Amino acid sequence: MSNPFVQLHLHSEYSLVDSTLRVKQIVEAAVKNNMPAVAITDLSNVFAVVKFYKTAVQAGVKPVIGADVWLEREDQPGKPFRLVLLCQDEQGYRNLTALLSEAYRSGQHVGGHACVSKAGLKQNNAGLIALSAAREGELGNALLHGSTAQVEQVADEYLDMFGDRYYIELQRTGRVGDEEHIGKAMALAARRAMPVVASNDTRFLAREDFEVHDIRVCIHDSRILTDPRRPRLYTDQQFFRSSDEMASLFADIPEAVQNSYHIATRCNCRLTLGENFMPEFPVEKGRDVDRILIDESRAGLQAILDKHGIEDTENTYADRLQFEIDVIIKMGFPGYFLIVADFIRWAKEHDIPVGPGRGSGAGSLVAYALGITEIDPIEHDLLFERFLNPERVSMPDFDIDFCMDQRDRVIEYVTRRYGSDKVSQIITYGTMAARAVLRDVGRVMDLAFPFIDTLAKMIPPQPGMTLEEALKTEKDLRERVENEEDVKELMDRAMSLEGLARNAGKHAGGVVIAPTALTDFTALYCEQGSTQMVTHLDMKDLESIGLVKFDFLGLRTLTIVDNCLKMVNRLREGRGENPMTLEEIDLADDKAFKLIQACGTTAVFQLESSGMKEVIKKLQPDCFEDMVALVALYRPGPLGSGMVDDFIDRKHGRAKIVYPHPSLEDCLKPTYGVIVYQEQVMQIAQVMAGFTLGAADMLRRAMGKKIAEEMAKQRTIFLQGAEEQDIDADQAGRIFDLMEEFAKYGFNKSHSAAYALVAFQTAWFKAHYPAMFLAATLSADMAQTDKVVMLIAECRSMGLKILPPDINSSEYEFVAADEQTIVYGLGAIKGVGQSAIEEITHARAEHGEFQDLFDFCRSLNLKKVNRRTLETLIDAGALDKLGAHRAAYSANLATAISLSGQESHNRASGQDDMFGDTGSINQDIDWEDVAEHSESRRLELEKKHLGLYLTGHPLTQYRRELRQIVSSTLAELNIAEGRQVTIAGLIVAMRTRTTRRGGRMAILTLDDQTAWLEIPIYTELYETYKPLLQEDRLVVITGKTGMDDYTGNLRVTAEKIYDMDTARETFSAGLRITLKQPDLNVIENMKALLHTARGGSTPVVVDYANQDARARIHLPQEWCVHPSAKLLQELKVTPGVGHVACEYNRGRQGPEVLH
Repeated sequence: MSNPFVQLHLHSEYSLVDSTLRVKQIVEAAVKNNMPAVAITDLSNVFAVVKFYKTAVQAGVKPVIGADVWLEREDQPGKPFRLVLLCQDEQGYRNLTALLSEAYRSGQHVGGHACVSKAGLKQNNAGLIALSAAREGELGNALLHGSTAQVEQVADEYLDMFGDRYYIELQRTGRVGDEEHIGKAMALAARRAMPVVASNDTRFLAREDFEVHDIRVCIHDSRILTDPRRPRLYTDQQFFRSSDEMASLFADIPEAVQNSYHIATRCNCRLTLGENFMPEFPVEKGRDVDRILIDESRAGLQAILDKHGIEDTENTYADRLQFEIDVIIKMGFPGYFLIVADFIRWAKEHDIPVGPGRGSGAGSLVAYALGITEIDPIEHDLLFERFLNPERVSMPDFDIDFCMDQRDRVIEYVTRRYGSDKVSQIITYGTMAARAVLRDVGRVMDLAFPFIDTLAKMIPPQPGMTLEEALKTEKDLRERVENEEDVKELMDRAMSLEGLARNAGKHAGGVVIAPTALTDFTALYCEQGSTQMVTHLDMKDLESIGLVKFDFLGLRTLTIVDNCLKMVNRLREGRGENPMTLEEIDLADDKAFKLIQACGTTAVFQLESSGMKEVIKKLQPDCFEDMVALVALYRPGPLGSGMVDDFIDRKHGRAKIVYPHPSLEDCLKPTYGVIVYQEQVMQIAQVMAGFTLGAADMLRRAMGKKIAEEMAKQRTIFLQGAEEQDIDADQAGRIFDLMEEFAKYGFNKSHSAAYALVAFQTAWFKAHYPAMFLAATLSADMAQTDKVVMLIAECRSMGLKILPPDINSSEYEFVAADEQTIVYGLGAIKGVGQSAIEEITHARAEHGEFQDLFDFCRSLNLKKVNRRTLETLIDAGALDKLGAHRAAYSANLATAISLSGQESHNRASGQDDMFGDTGSINQDIDWEDVAEHSESRRLELEKKHLGLYLTGHPLTQYRRELRQIVSSTLAELNIAEGRQVTIAGLIVAMRTRTTRRGGRMAILTLDDQTAWLEIPIYTELYETYKPLLQEDRLVVITGKTGMDDYTGNLRVTAEKIYDMDTARETFSAGLRITLKQPDLNVIENMKALLHTARGGSTPVVVDYANQDARARIHLPQEWCVHPSAKLLQELKVTPGVGHVACEYNRGRQGPEVLH
């Protein structure tokens, strides 16, 4: 054929609905089929436009940009038409983005389709070529279902809009109506001299991919494959056909195929990549941003110097400020700095906590002077060039931390300030991840939920896990795939879809500000019912087209610090003291450093992990510079390289502090001669080889990228510079090698310093105001039960009192009642919503404390606090202080609700109620007395609703028995070091992971009420005892203690694991039964119970006595039993049986266990 076919109507995975085609696959298919161009026309979006454009250009294929849009249908709004729009040029692209944006903003109607309006299309069609969308277009619908007059009217309308830019699209995909449409379309084309074009409405790569494509469609539509009622809108012919296949398919209409090539030649839209488009800072008439930056920076710096009593006698600050201002102005970034300073200033003025800095931006003195950061870069030896290099044009990038709860207020301010047409949040794309896609495909295949769930749970939950990786590491999963056909089929289909884009979301903190309307660069998207627009392009693609993003990051620690500070200041106010500020915290505070050195850093920002505590234990930081280094060093690279140990040994004098060259002492002295920071690499190049800091930053980047050619070039420059400094070439070469080695591990000091400041602030609060700090932390984490459990344990270990939830004293959040007491927050009770809690606290404020259950119910709007919520509050213990027990409240709740409803009705009709004014239960009310819950039932319900045991512990009922089994409590294990030990505890947490050899292991967290201990259970033991290893299970473990070679901490190597029944049988010497009435019936009943438990190894001893004699009988060996808890309980409740207990030969020596 003379001209090849070009795919002009094709959906990629980013249509999110009906395609399995990935962008790279599309371009590769075009190359394979010698197609000079290819289009992606995703449904109602241009999500993939930048990815597609870059991939196609790189492959030498012309990218045709377009979209398959919904066109509003006035007569049937829920059934819009389709129209394919292709961009001829940049104006066409801007019109397409404007049309799509307006469709999402105001065109989402019935059916959830974002519809382009006909009026909008008439106004914004310049630069666009339209394809009629065959049967699904307005013209196709008229041809198939309308009159001749209607057809002519529709044709006239589109020809008026597009002229020769309108093509009748023809499709032969085996769908009903294709041939009828072609026949009528060709007649119209001949009659009106309208061009036609062939397409294949492509959705997948090859014919055999249709089945997987069908599954993808069903996933989106929430259908199952076998549903006879589901729409069948696609056929197996919608694959990526070659030019020859299309020529053969349209042999009778060759011009339809040839026109696809002609259209591609008309489409010459180019995206501008690599050019930056800075947002504009609004200025008053007569002023310019450069002058504003200069004035505000100088004024800000002077205010800081005055506040801290710093005399800049040598102009260190003034010179540095001027240098930075000159660079910022030269690079064209004053507006950027002023915009960031503006929204941070607004946040602070509106009591929204802002972080002290993040990333390399903390190295800028201008940022410090403008209030963007709160770290003095000169005091902490931070480098501006690490943030903005005057010798390499790069965009500045301030990442700003805001209080998690109020970040959105700042984004709203920015939108108002700079214009909603120029400001938007940034899209993200959810993908079909391993576990999720397996579940989705299984559901579509109509497989049983337990079957799917079991397989999905075999996939490790760690981020980035793929199905392929899971098959390599998970033996059980691999065996099922190999041995079960249905599992293999499910896995194959899931792997075909894994990683495809599934849905659009919103980046939590990404915001873009454009200099002109955003639709000049990208279309805007929003979900139906929402008004919050986001860009069609993700963060990486926005950067590619030169727009500036701002990261409004939410840092929960700022919320914690802010809430803690408010509680502290309320306390200080009550004492008649002045409120404190964060700036008053002494960064050399001895009490805070003692807490850190003691590894009491649970809940302390950046310092709370077990691994970090191990480093702290060795390092014993005693100054803020050590804190900065600690944040930088605790990463896999430095930890694995021996660098951390070297740093620690040098600090404590166990290793000599040696500098690579005497001239480097100044820059390496704070880190004991070890190169810890990226900035130190830059300073070494400056000092030894005369590099400017800009050139030194380029050297640092080159070392990070490890490009051999670039490194050879940089080495030559370094050696030449060192030679000019009279430094020996061999020594200079060794130092360059050392820099290159440490550059792999070096960290950004600016970021370390900023985060070390926040870390120290949290440590200071924990040391000085622990109740306030931990209450604030619990409030921030109360939605995460595992965090609450851990923090409650920390409170107890610090001797703080935790008051249970109480409807008369608890607030929504945890609060500190005083310096030693925390009141449990009602918001941490599972299943109790915030609106219900607000109703309770409002009623309490209005009516005073609740007196009893009936008073509580009558005071509330029971539409806001429903019965299920009331039941949850009772089970969680929130009514305990009213006087009755939980079972009684549960039994009388229905009556209380009924009477409160009756009273409301009577009050509304002007009748007296039956409650009276006493505030106590009325004499006429029939209060039902019931037995209290057993302790186990009470704790079970408590754990269900709180996620932890607050007023008791399941171990309590086993304390006496466990004292005779274990050799040590967890807290006493250091006494038992190096010995065989038996320990017991409740599994409060368990995580599993894959070992290097591909097996599975578990790490248990045991709690015996004296301490918590993590115990690794290695592969062989894990496989043996897997059924026992469940959260909330009591286990007894035997093993050996020893010292962990890496951490220096005590560890227990488990050898055997028992549940309580098997532990009782293993460790007991016998089961003793005392008979109170040794008559025949009692003996027969006892005998029957023992018979059911025979076959064990525990001997049975029976004591009995009458008026004449006392006897002890050792039953024969064939009567040895399994002494299960069930057996013991049944024996205890048997009439005539007295004491029942297992006896143990072994006993503990030393402190009492499990007291």
